[in-house]
Amino acid sequence: MNLSLEEKNAIICGSTQGIGLAIAEELALLGANCTLMSRNEESLKSAVMKLDTQLRQQHGYLIADFNDPDEVRNVIQDHVSKNTVHVLINNSGGPAAGPIIDASEEAFLNTFNQHLICNHILTKAVVPSMKKEGYGRIVNIISTSVKIPLKNLGVSNTIRGAVASWSKTMANELGQFNITVNNILPGATATKRLSTLIENKAKKENSAIDTVEESIKDEIPMRRFADPSEVAAVAAFLASPAASYINGVSIPVDGGRTGSI
Repeated sequence: MNLSLEEKNAIICGSTQGIGLAIAEELALLGANCTLMSRNEESLKSAVMKLDTQLRQQHGYLIADFNDPDEVRNVIQDHVSKNTVHVLINNSGGPAAGPIIDASEEAFLNTFNQHLICNHILTKAVVPSMKKEGYGRIVNIISTSVKIPLKNLGVSNTIRGAVASWSKTMANELGQFNITVNNILPGATATKRLSTLIENKAKKENSAIDTVEESIKDEIPMRRFADPSEVAAVAAFLASPAASYINGVSIPVDGGRTGSI
């Protein structure tokens, strides 16, 4: 099975921590040259230093704030004018929790821009070089809410669903060029975002953090949270030559928590 990404160039968004950083680490281990993309330069520098270079990989970073689509567009267009891209990992932090009825219109618009619009900008920018190379892997990190909406995540549920539909449409159009577009749907993963959601829920319910954690784990057949590396392993496989005929799918990585097939 060919998992090698040697001589392949990857862009990984939201990659200074959590799932994004774990994906960058896995892609580097497979030989990819990784370009990390986030808004904090110091965090980016630190993350790049963690990536494997035993195969003489060349790693770098791009600074862009996903709350500013115009900035993302300028940064990625400059990058692709000088570099070929084979792999794009679309990944961005989720919006604040809360009932959908309480959400402001601005919250929907901001999240739509941060996720769908920025994904679209990045994808449009990298596709020409993927076509030229005859190799493209676009992997979107979304959420299991694509299959079953999650409680108290109204804005996230709405926009994640839109991203999944966008992705499937893109997969249908780009498959003919040997470019695959797939989604990973992480469940409860041990990241800073999950910790924040748990803390907020514990505060709202006047419960202990340990109690909230255990209640979530009880809903997961494997009775534990995922490690970011477990999500990253799926992303690395989808980015590899071995996944050449997997296209337009959404794969839950949630320990079996999602109730649908």
